[in-house]
Amino acid sequence: MERSEVTEAVKQAVVDALGLEADEVTPDATLLDDLGAESIDLLDILFRLERSIKIKIQAAQLAEYVQGGIPDDQFGDADEVITEVGLTQLKKVMPQIDMDALRGKLAARQVMSLFTVDNLVDLVMYRISVDAVPTSA
Repeated sequence: MERSEVTEAVKQAVVDALGLEADEVTPDATLLDDLGAESIDLLDILFRLERSIKIKIQAAQLAEYVQGGIPDDQFGDADEVITEVGLTQLKKVMPQIDMDALRGKLAARQVMSLFTVDNLVDLVMYRISVDAVPTSA
């Protein structure tokens, strides 16, 4: 599936789940802060993507993708500030973040407020590539 198709599917899922106009859903809009999504809305968006493009992404996979498999004690627990290791991982999945501005200030519970529409497209593309890899018997 081409990135442009995934982008359109993500945009449509966000529009439908949040009741927004299509022009409000821009690649750099954050799902939570800019577009007003809540946790339940994220689940709705993921469900809509599953139906439209047949890719299953669970909430746990979203968190795993963002955290990159780094244990909580090395990434930063709930109210703790994200560690340097955590910030480096976040920069990989959210290249738009300013590490210097966030260093020593970003709590783990705030991470998803930085997650954009384009970051969601990247996640879907990643899941498509992972699901396409054949597993050995």
